[in-house]
Amino acid sequence: MAKKNLRYECSNCGAIASSWTGRCQSCGEWNTLQEQLLVDSVSEATRGGTTLNPQSLKAATKSGKEPRLISGMQEVDNVLGGGFVAGSINLIAGQPGIGKSTLLLQLASLVAKEHSVLYVSGEESVHQVALRAERLQATSSKLQIVSSSSTDDIAATISSGNFKLVVVDSIQTVSLAAISSAAGSVSQITNSTHLLSMVAKQTNTALVLVGHVTKEGSIAGPKVLEHVVDVVLQLEGDRYGGFKLLRSIKNRFGSTNEAGIFEMQDNGLQPVDNPSAALLAERQVSDGSVVLATMEGTRPLLVEVQALVNRTSYGYPKRAASGIDLNRVNLLIAMLERRTKLNLADQDIYINVVGGIKISEPAADLAVCMAIASASKGMQLKQNAVVFGELGLSGEVRHVPFIDKRVAEAKKLGFDGAIGPAIRGAKKPNGLTTVATVRDALNSFLEN
Repeated sequence: MAKKNLRYECSNCGAIASSWTGRCQSCGEWNTLQEQLLVDSVSEATRGGTTLNPQSLKAATKSGKEPRLISGMQEVDNVLGGGFVAGSINLIAGQPGIGKSTLLLQLASLVAKEHSVLYVSGEESVHQVALRAERLQATSSKLQIVSSSSTDDIAATISSGNFKLVVVDSIQTVSLAAISSAAGSVSQITNSTHLLSMVAKQTNTALVLVGHVTKEGSIAGPKVLEHVVDVVLQLEGDRYGGFKLLRSIKNRFGSTNEAGIFEMQDNGLQPVDNPSAALLAERQVSDGSVVLATMEGTRPLLVEVQALVNRTSYGYPKRAASGIDLNRVNLLIAMLERRTKLNLADQDIYINVVGGIKISEPAADLAVCMAIASASKGMQLKQNAVVFGELGLSGEVRHVPFIDKRVAEAKKLGFDGAIGPAIRGAKKPNGLTTVATVRDALNSFLEN
């Protein structure tokens, strides 16, 4: 191993110190000095700098054309942009119990059908991992498992170059022997990630790291963890049911507009071929129910938006939302009161997006408003149609992307058409009924 140097860096101002002190001599902040381990190289470190040998971009492109590792799970390959890139560092995060370890053990087994794969667990014993592998039927002969929390041992194993894919579960449980702080601290996470990344890139090994999250849902540890890796994936959804969504937050090798949709079953996370049909299978047509045509990446998805409106029993009306931002709902309610004749000031309003799906795009505005109006007046949509469109504070319906895909998905599932905004500078697709304002939408398409 190369020579190691230890220094201390202030997390507030970035000042460097050779030894730890309680107070930073530069900015005066207390307890901000963090251990930083400097590793010169995985191989034998050179004493001094040498002249670099640049090559043309064309030559580098030809020499770097190594095929990706196909995981065998189409949903994951789409999110990654075509599979794992050799030498890439991939970070996957999600809530406890969401299915991170289950998904990665399935992927490791599928990749191991063609390549040698190592699964390193810092949280479980080999026996525990083997039991989960047996339940998932992940019994490929080229898949090897080991339990270790030593970053040094893991790095030495990767440096052998015997594996095409290595999974480390998780980065918060491994630690370097040269750093005295506990596993999961800022210095351990940062330096362990740097060392493993260096080894993986020098041996052209695809590395997957599992990351914990905080109670707010962000990835635990320093923000530099997300900067130094090549791909950041987030596994979202309800722990106890519903669909699980794999999103790409950062991807140096592909688009971040793709999303994989899975469902937890007895044999692990399984891709959902037709999520729209599954989400609408138990739908009952009634007041307060509107089908939204939303987008998960570049894939259209039909979900049911439900609203319940009751007269409040208290002085201050209650607003609650599941699957959509409550602040956005409050804004839309205020706009409805101002731009329409609906009186919602003394009404409790509850919004629910069925199936555990979380909607973040503005195209859900029109569907939410029509669901609220439908529940408030006891009315239903006149036609069997899906709804989408962004709303401004003046009540105008604004353009949203991928209108053609939304309308096509609605027709595929048996809807007569769609209600949405006009398409700018393009031919209107068959089945789309355009509306200019939310007031026009409510007056034209709601009936008793």
